[in-house]
Amino acid sequence: MAAQTWQIDKAHSDIQFTVRHMVITKIRGRFLRWDGTLTLDEQDWSKSRVEIAIDAASISTNDEKRDGHLRSPDFLDAQKFPKLTFRSTKVAPAGGDKLNVAGDLTIRDVTKPITIAVERLGKAKDPWGNIKLTFNGKVIIQREEFGAKWNQALETGGFLVGKDVEIDLEIQAVAPPA
Repeated sequence: MAAQTWQIDKAHSDIQFTVRHMVITKIRGRFLRWDGTLTLDEQDWSKSRVEIAIDAASISTNDEKRDGHLRSPDFLDAQKFPKLTFRSTKVAPAGGDKLNVAGDLTIRDVTKPITIAVERLGKAKDPWGNIKLTFNGKVIIQREEFGAKWNQALETGGFLVGKDVEIDLEIQAVAPPA
């Protein structure tokens, strides 16, 4: 069976992130507008590809003032760099239902290689007869490597915004029509 292009079901998928704030807590957010395709070969994962494009201005942490700052040149610079993209370069089995998806992540026109640890969660037919395949992916990136360097020292030590950004992907894909 050859590789097939699956459409991401955005109503049942999510791209979330977590960043430390003031050293002692975490801020969580998500991107509201994005698109992508999965070209999957379940018999030979090495023939699979992933492409995702995220609208940088769609960042949401449920705080409009903070979201405005995250869209600014201090962080994403969404007006100058409207898209964040990921394009896989290699998909490799990692034992059981686990995969390593290596690829190029571009933020603020800076491209760096990353590897997303992915777990295949299952395959099922929904009540309308559509075949669905689900994945969870996790990766930690260093925001400063992508030019998002703004920060503020705290009087008690440490910095206002953590350097690590934990990214969590919940992807549900719909099989191509038979």
